[in-house]
Amino acid sequence: MHPRLTLAISIMEAFAIFAYAISGLIEARKRRLDVVGAFLVALATAFGGGTMRDVLLSRRPFYWVQHQDYVIVIFIMAIFAPFLLRTTTRLFDQRALLIADAVGLGLFSISGTSIALDAQMPAFVAAMMGVVTGVFGGIMRDVLCNEVPLILRDSRPYAVCAFAGCWLYLGLDWLGLEGVYNVLASTGFILIARLVTLKLDVRLPH
Repeated sequence: MHPRLTLAISIMEAFAIFAYAISGLIEARKRRLDVVGAFLVALATAFGGGTMRDVLLSRRPFYWVQHQDYVIVIFIMAIFAPFLLRTTTRLFDQRALLIADAVGLGLFSISGTSIALDAQMPAFVAAMMGVVTGVFGGIMRDVLCNEVPLILRDSRPYAVCAFAGCWLYLGLDWLGLEGVYNVLASTGFILIARLVTLKLDVRLPH
């Protein structure tokens, strides 16, 4: 993998981890979980998709084991989350959860697709790995909080946005667009597509 692309994906994954961790802390706050519960929910949300991807691709060690610094930072965030979220309740509502979720969805989906391609996976499998990486953390968050997963109860496009963005990444890669720009363009597409469908209340047919 090209060094610049590796750096871009590393930065992207860091943003995605903290975006998903924040969404987990917001949900934990809504459920009035203690510090231990908040940490577990944030950890599962941040690393659930990447861990599932690593299991399916037989990658070891797991990402969160290899990068324990992220785990430590999330642990510290969980300790101080009750104080921070209590003072900023108006900011961390359902809208904030959806935005944080959209950021993580875009970043994780493209990084998952790129890693699957690097592992010599076929295009369709790589796209599905991207979707799994993007959505599975949110599924774990909702299950731990005793909620029907957002991907199942919200008819507004979610996995569809990720799937389309992953194919955009694959198409641009096939056309030879430099990796860094491809990553940025595809990630931005997923983020914007998700936020636009939320804004316009676009819903999939039942």
